[in-house]
This record gives sequence, structure tokens and C-alpha cells, in this order.
Amino acid sequence: MCAKIIFEMAHTGKTSLDIVVISDVHLGTVGCHAVELAEYLNSIEPKTLILNGDIIDIWNFKKYYWPETHMVVIRTLLNMMTNGTDIYYLTGNHDEVIRKVSSLQLGPLFIRDKLVLNLNGEKVWFFHGDIFDITMKYTKWIAKIGSHGYDLLILLNRMINYFSVKMGRGKLSLSKKIKFSVKKAVRFIEDFETTAMELAISEGYDYVVCGHIHQPKIRGYENEKGSVIYMNSGDWIENLTALEYDGHEWSMYRYEESDFAVNEKIDLLTRKYKKENGILIG
Repeated sequence: MCAKIIFEMAHTGKTSLDIVVISDVHLGTVGCHAVELAEYLNSIEPKTLILNGDIIDIWNFKKYYWPETHMVVIRTLLNMMTNGTDIYYLTGNHDEVIRKVSSLQLGPLFIRDKLVLNLNGEKVWFFHGDIFDITMKYTKWIAKIGSHGYDLLILLNRMINYFSVKMGRGKLSLSKKIKFSVKKAVRFIEDFETTAMELAISEGYDYVVCGHIHQPKIRGYENEKGSVIYMNSGDWIENLTALEYDGHEWSMYRYEESDFAVNEKIDLLTRKYKKENGILIG
């Protein structure tokens, strides 16, 4: 692989980028960090934005829960298209209904199930990743029940963190602790990544970029048939991460609230509103 990889970087100011990849936003759920995502989107100027599945959570969508902050994200995306950004919406499992129109193009908006780009002579394969999930393929109703439980866990986590921060103890992630304490969950993540990487090698890709499992990562992999770089953009529920490509290097962006503490340009109902409504807004 000739392209360099940077695993993490801080983000300051407006940044021009070739490609940004975001996945698993889950707009329409209580776990979505819409304010933080809109702040990030307003801080970048990508030529191409790839929304790699589960952006709008149609599974768990409720008429009574669509906060103004979630609408801010949609308006921000529309503004980005108006300003020259091409947006590829790659379908995921929570927005799978959109797969019915997965060849649609509306100006700079492209609806696809997958995407292949040639970047500096290297083939990069983008797709959400739920095709590797046996639970999704054969027992979708179990997965849907699990997603509701996950939402409740995230809401409980926010409440705990609200008081934990007030007491000066910092934040913790209940879902991460549960995931990594269950051997089957850890094995699932490892199997998912290995399957994606081996399939990418067999298909002749140099990079494979997924979402779905909410685990941000950049790693190399090699077997007897070749090598590949695996990348996962993570999510905007727990990790608040995105992949960035500047034309030469891929990097993992991680949201830090301090990066936007004095950003006057982004007024999303104001920082005061966010603090006062802490666990209640998305």
C-alpha cells in the first residue's frame, strides 16, 4: 500500500478534504449525537461525502421524536451539496428501505448499495457491511428487538454520564463495557473484519471501508492471496468518528468537544441550549 495511514488526528478550523466517510448516525433515535455531527460537518469542506449506511434509523423512527438538532444535520447536508459536495448515500440495514431506489441520482446526491473508487491507482471498496451479519440476514426481528434494547442502554448511559460529569468523574460507555466483556461479541467483530478483508483481497481491492459494527478502526491484513487495508468509520452514537482522505492519506477523526468550544460560526441552538438539555436532545 503506497498511501500513508494516520490513525487519529485533532481537528481545528475549516478543513478542505477529498473524501469524508461517516456511518451509523442513527438520526431519529435518542442515541444520535446530532449536535456534534453538525458541528463537525460545518467544520469541513469535502469534495465527496460518503454516508455509509444507517444515517436515518428507519427501524426505530418515531413521529414524536425528531428533534430540531436532527433537522439541522439534514439542512447541513443539503447546504454541503449546494456548495459543491457530492454525497453518496450507501444503504445500511436500518435504512434498508432506501435500497428500493439504490440507483437513484438527484443532482449531487447518489443513492447506492456500494461504491468503488480508484484513488491514486488503488481500488477502494465502500459498503455498509450488514451483508456479513447472520442475525440481519436470517433473524431480522431479533436484531430489531436488540436495537431497541441498545437505545435504552444509550439513554441510561447518557443519564449516568450527566451526573458523573457533574461529580467530576468523567464519562464511561456501558455498551462498550458490555460488548467487550462478552466473548461472543468480541469474536463477532473479529469475524466481521476478517470476512471483509479476505473478500476484499479475493476481489482485488486495496482498501475496504465499512460501518455497521460501530468499531472505528484502520488496520492492515495479509494472507496467502495478498494484502488489504481495512477501515471502519465507526459511528455517531458512542465513538463520534469519521474517516478523512486528503488526497494522499487516510486518517481517523474523533470528535472532541473542546475543538468547537470557541467556534462562533456553528450556532446549533447555542451551546447553552445543549448544556441545559444535555441528556434530552440528540
